[in-house]
Order: sequence, then structure tokens, then C-alpha cells
Amino acid sequence: MTKGKSTGVDVPTGLHLQSRFFAATAGLWQRLGNFETSVLSDEIESVGIRKPVYVSGLARSGTTILTEMLEKHPEVTSHHYSDFPNPWTPFWRNYLLQRSRRQPPESSERAHKDRILVSQDSPEAVEEVLWMAFFEGLHDPEVSNVLGVDDINDAFDRFYTDHIRKLLIVRKADRYLAKGNYNISRLAYLHRLFPDARFLIPIRNPSLHIASLAKQHRLFSRGHELNSRVGEQLAMSGHFEFGPYRRAVHFGNNDANNKIRNAWNEGLEIEGWARYWAETYRFLCAQLDENPDLAEQCLLFRYEDLCTDSEWVIDALLRHSDLDEAAFAESKKRYT
Repeated sequence: MTKGKSTGVDVPTGLHLQSRFFAATAGLWQRLGNFETSVLSDEIESVGIRKPVYVSGLARSGTTILTEMLEKHPEVTSHHYSDFPNPWTPFWRNYLLQRSRRQPPESSERAHKDRILVSQDSPEAVEEVLWMAFFEGLHDPEVSNVLGVDDINDAFDRFYTDHIRKLLIVRKADRYLAKGNYNISRLAYLHRLFPDARFLIPIRNPSLHIASLAKQHRLFSRGHELNSRVGEQLAMSGHFEFGPYRRAVHFGNNDANNKIRNAWNEGLEIEGWARYWAETYRFLCAQLDENPDLAEQCLLFRYEDLCTDSEWVIDALLRHSDLDEAAFAESKKRYT
């Protein structure tokens, strides 16, 4: 989605029609993704997924700027805006794009009106489309959305790992970087899948964070009132944080989830967001307390420290992620 003059949020007709097409034919594209894997089986076999880096946390906590910064590292690659609405065949899609592009894509302020400039080559949380295709009811507000070590889905595991390998091959990268706010509810699942994965989780001052969340919800809700495509586009891309189809992640606590929804339904926006903030990090802390091995792979840090003490925090992020600091020296200057 892009910024519009009147609504603040605009959904181009071409993107919307493509998104509806790929959503309606997801089963076909899943099979095409498997066919792509079979064609590339020899190449994929030789590619390992080493220490993937996952950036996660509640929306508006700084995950976007963190992912954008880390993707400047020469070792890593991430999904881009251009990978949506067809994330299913990453090798073929990116191969064709690289050979058909005549000039670099232009940047513009993203729909959130937060002064972050993005282009088709900017990192984005695209893989949520894959999670939704393999896990039925993943965003159902009535049931727990948590995926843990006991939630086995062999079909997803095979497709997802092959998908990452194909992206690494076509982008000529060594490490995978993923932004995914909903992965906060799947850390244990991902840790089982990739025991050497690194997790980076920014935590923002709650008063400022809640104000930002409420502002974004107003922005996308207003955009939907003026253009009904907005809500549908958010849902098709796996974004339920804001707008008409907003729903909190259900962390397995029915009482907490009901209180969040009741507050929002009664127009108590700030209370609802405050409860959601508290429940998100309560769940995170409990999960890490129960799983010391997972906790060791997670780095929690204050978003405000990234802004005010950038050099120290960036160095800590690189060390935790086992990314070469010298290779990032020039890029780091832009963020300190």
C-alpha cells in the first residue's frame, strides 16, 4: 500500500487485483512452489540455513527500521515489498525481476506516515502469507494463536525451509533475515525448526508505544472508510494490527484476550492497547522463563536505546546475530 493524497492510505488497483488473484489461487501457487523446489533440488540441497535472524515484537516497536538497517549487511537478505503478492515462487519471481528491471525503484513514504521511505526493494514482512496458508485459523481471535514446540506441521516445515533456501540462492546471500511481528507468538516453533536462529526483540516505552499504535489504527480505519480496499488488502497481506479487521494476537489467555476486545468494543482505545502491550510482553517473558535455550537466543533491548545510544546497541545486535561487525562499518555510520 502507498500513501494517498486524500485518505493517507491508497491501494493501487493493479496491486489489489493481483493480491485477490494470488489469494484465490493460493493452493495452485503452493503446488507451483513445490515444483520450483523440485526443479532446483540439486542447488537447494547444497544450501544450509545458518543462524537465521528474526526481528519480532509488537507492531510500532521499531521492527521496521531495525530490519531495514540489518538488511544493509552484505551477508543477509530478507523478503522485499516486491515479493508480495506472490511469495510462492521466490526463485523464479526474483530471477525474472532482476533481468527485466531497467532502473532502480523509486522510494516514497510508506502508508504509516512515519517518515520511513520504502521502495519495492525495501524489506517487508511477507512470509506471513505462507504461515496463514499452512495453519488454518492462525489469526482466529477466539482461539490461541500460539505455535510451540509441540505444534508439528511437516508440510509447512519443508515448504518454508526450501523457500528460504531458494531466496538465499537467487539473492546470493548467506543468511536469512525476517521481520514478523506475529512471530512473537511462534518463537518456540521457530527455535525448534532452527535451533541456531537469533531473535531480536525491541521493546518500546509503553506510553509512547500505545500512542503510536492508536494513531496507526485511526489512520488505517479512516482509510478504509474512504476506500474499502484498505481492510481487504491488509488482511490478504497478513496484517491485522490496525484497521477494520484489527485483532489482538491470542496468546492463550482467554481472560486477557476478552478484556482487550471488550475495551476496544467499548471505545476504550488506550485501555485496550495498554492491555495488549502488557499481555504481549507477559507472554514473552513467561515463554523465555520456561525455555532457557530459547532465551539464550533472544536479545531484548529498548527501542529508545537504539535511538539515543545507537552505536552501542547496533554493535550488540551484530554480536548477538553473529554478523561481522567490520562488514557493516560503513552502513552503521548512517544510523549513528
